[in-house]
Amino acid sequence: MAKEPKAPEIIFVDNPLAPDIYATGATGFFVSNGAISITLESIRADHNEPPGPLKRVVVGRLVMPAAGAQGLAIGLFDFLEKQGFKYDKPPGA
Repeated sequence: MAKEPKAPEIIFVDNPLAPDIYATGATGFFVSNGAISITLESIRADHNEPPGPLKRVVVGRLVMPAAGAQGLAIGLFDFLEKQGFKYDKPPGA
């Protein structure tokens, strides 16, 4: 029986200049053609009208293949659990 060829290793290259996005929540999720889109939001104050009403502003969208999004969800959940954050189902869920 022939051995399957080993996939080449893909090297990880860190980029310290990559932008950071601060979001206070993930507002929406959408799937299209196998890609998962996650809309990120941040709460902002409108300083034109003191004390200024709060607004939920879209700050970015993360789009990943479904397999990558699933890996993100599992990895994030595991990381949070190791940091002491426990998942509690919201009321009525």
